[in-house]
Amino acid sequence: MRNATELMVQYAAYHRDPRNIASHFVGIPLIVLAIGILLGRSTFILGGWSLTPAWLAWALSTGWYLSRGTLVLGLAVSLANGALLALARPLAGGSVEQWLSWGLGTFALGWIIQFVGHHYEGRKPAFIDDLVGLLVGPMFVTGEVLFALGWGRPMLAEIEHRVGPTVRREMPRPS
Repeated sequence: MRNATELMVQYAAYHRDPRNIASHFVGIPLIVLAIGILLGRSTFILGGWSLTPAWLAWALSTGWYLSRGTLVLGLAVSLANGALLALARPLAGGSVEQWLSWGLGTFALGWIIQFVGHHYEGRKPAFIDDLVGLLVGPMFVTGEVLFALGWGRPMLAEIEHRVGPTVRREMPRPS
């Protein structure tokens, strides 16, 4: 059970170029939105509540985020993911063609943006080495927002101590 700082350090090692980080501010929310769309169509009843698989996934991920030892970050990422799932709900309710178009289109666009960012980074995405990176991505983006707002200075300092500051990577020039 790695704590939030360990997970953020490991993820940050793959994300030091500001262009890559910026791409994640767009790509990761699109992917979370797409998951909400794709898992938001069918419903089931649990304890008198009408739920979708998207909300079940949100509840499970929220439990995981809150168990990482950093309450503010866990709450913030869970709220952000919840807001994206709420935005996804109307898009999941259209016709099958609309549902699939929005879901798959948003998912593909999010990943394309992610891979463009990793082109600038010069490194593969973190999830390729550790599938937990798929959960850490939203936490990382939320953490970056919180850092910009002044929260979590000790965590940010630990990340930069262990993997260095964000630096724009020079791209190789074609010969």
